[in-house]
Amino acid sequence: MNLKELLKISSLPILIASLCCLSPVILVLFGIGTVGLASSLSDTLYGDYKWYFRLAGLLAMGISLLIYFRREKNICTLDAAKRRRTEIINVVAISLIAGVVGYIFFLYVVLHYLGVWLNIWK
Repeated sequence: MNLKELLKISSLPILIASLCCLSPVILVLFGIGTVGLASSLSDTLYGDYKWYFRLAGLLAMGISLLIYFRREKNICTLDAAKRRRTEIINVVAISLIAGVVGYIFFLYVVLHYLGVWLNIWK
């Protein structure tokens, strides 16, 4: 598994999981909402609903892995999955680790400093 495939699998789930803090930033960047609205929305979404966004990201990771195995690796039956069990386990483990690290970096570094720069949070 190379880096391109790993990014292909984990980029959309990372974005979905971090929508709790990405959506207020998008509202401010596109001029749809004010900084006060974005700050209030980010407090509500991150404070009350962050686990729903994380579960949605995990679900998206599972779907993207399923699509990857069916389309790229042609593992469509249970017999093929049994024969290539170690490959599946390794790809799932690497993807989950990359997803968690990418989520932490994107949410707590990239979005944090972007939100501080936009004065959404301090």
